[in-house]
Amino acid sequence: MVEKKDQMADFEEFIPAHIRALSLYSPGKPVRQAAHETGLDSIIKLASNENPFGPSPKAMAALREAAALGNYYPDNDCTELRQKLAERNQLKPEQILVTAGTTQLLDIISRTLLGPGLSALTSERTFIVYSIMVGATGGQLIYAPMKDDAYDLDAIAAAITPQTRIVFLSNPNNPTGTMFDADAADRFLKKLPRHVLVVLDEAYCDFAAAFAKRAGIEYTHSLNYVREGQNVIVLRTFSKAHGLAGVRVGYGLGPPVLLQHFARLRPAFAVSGVAEAAAIAALDDDDHVRQAVENNLTESKWLMEQLKALGIRVVPTCASFIYFDCGEDSATLAKRIQEDGIIVRPLALWGAPQAVRVTVGKPEQNRRFIAALKHAIAGQAVRAAAR
Repeated sequence: MVEKKDQMADFEEFIPAHIRALSLYSPGKPVRQAAHETGLDSIIKLASNENPFGPSPKAMAALREAAALGNYYPDNDCTELRQKLAERNQLKPEQILVTAGTTQLLDIISRTLLGPGLSALTSERTFIVYSIMVGATGGQLIYAPMKDDAYDLDAIAAAITPQTRIVFLSNPNNPTGTMFDADAADRFLKKLPRHVLVVLDEAYCDFAAAFAKRAGIEYTHSLNYVREGQNVIVLRTFSKAHGLAGVRVGYGLGPPVLLQHFARLRPAFAVSGVAEAAAIAALDDDDHVRQAVENNLTESKWLMEQLKALGIRVVPTCASFIYFDCGEDSATLAKRIQEDGIIVRPLALWGAPQAVRVTVGKPEQNRRFIAALKHAIAGQAVRAAAR
């Protein structure tokens, strides 16, 4: 008879130290959670840079139609979507890899190219997922300092070592909203050794292109880099301007040989048939994207003016959100703002404990946010005076 052990195995001892050290990704607070915490029925979420206009009506119709075929496995290679993206961007289908959001592709890129003893490089105060994906490989993520709340490309180039395999560039940067132009990217790429892959994360490209056009500058040459076969992977997504964050579709553009290796690490049937159908239809609704972009141009200007009028330091944005310093603990301020039904994003996890990121919403949403912010500031002033 086998004697039973008094204790179960401590599985923690079998988990590598670099996995145990990982931080959990902390997303923006869900609407239902905020409603439960406040007891309010009307909650506006301005924390996660989602399109306030929702998905395209064309995408919704395609999504409903595709749901009727939910008993079938999806096309593992997203053939129709890749073909449509190739035609739209004047590329070949083999230069495109579709994944369940760009976060999945970031994970795949990291696991393919990194490991213990190797490193990736990015800027401080950038997309927090980079650190999680790199950490999961046992590699090291090195942060270059910022300059004026923006990427310092010279500092990043100077930090490259023989162990560097990836440089992550978020353009515009999340969470600061700052952007570098096409000429700056061209100069940066000329400095790089051949053993480094640049991951050019253009999640907010539709908004950035509009800001660049208004400023009379050129946003990006990223598709040219792909056509030329440079060591660059361009990331884009349907989560932002297209309003499909909940169905999870993103894609990478880059050298076919490299994408073939990435495809081996993509889970089978990662992108659902419903998601692919919605993305295909969304590409046919330029008016929906234009509505989101034009609203963003107008409303971001209004929001920045309102924040400046309150004496708040705000960073000019080239994305669909605004980064501002609140002069106090941002989590505390965010909690007071939530009491009026508005969810915003405090940024302590990004190393900015007195900064907030707020999504640019529709006009009525932005006005409710400013009213809630004023209320939160006034309430804090009253409490401070009473002490």
